[in-house]
Amino acid sequence: QVQLVESGGGLVQPGGSLRLSCAASGSILSFYRMGWYRQAPGKQRELVATITSAGSTDYADSVKGRFTITRENAKNTVYLQMDSLNPEDTAVYYCNAVPYALSLRGSWGQGTQVTVSS
Repeated sequence: QVQLVESGGGLVQPGGSLRLSCAASGSILSFYRMGWYRQAPGKQRELVATITSAGSTDYADSVKGRFTITRENAKNTVYLQMDSLNPEDTAVYYCNAVPYALSLRGSWGQGTQVTVSS
């Protein structure tokens, strides 16, 4: 089973930027569709962005034009570049792996906190 570890969260002022990383181990990243989700206090976990092994991306309307998801299969790492951050982006951000093959299992990371505040 793939293991995922997120990093790069922290405190940033409104209008600032952060880049989150998700390092995968135990499997090959290209075997999975990767995604970033977030969960704010008192709210349900929501999809932020996804990227296929071929590099096709999809974004939540709330982050389109501000966030960019990328992947480096050779490094087994997925990134989420977040620009023009606002307080509504404050949440715990989770990395997710969905396998293409039924023989594999998906996985979630432990999450990394992003706080946007002045």
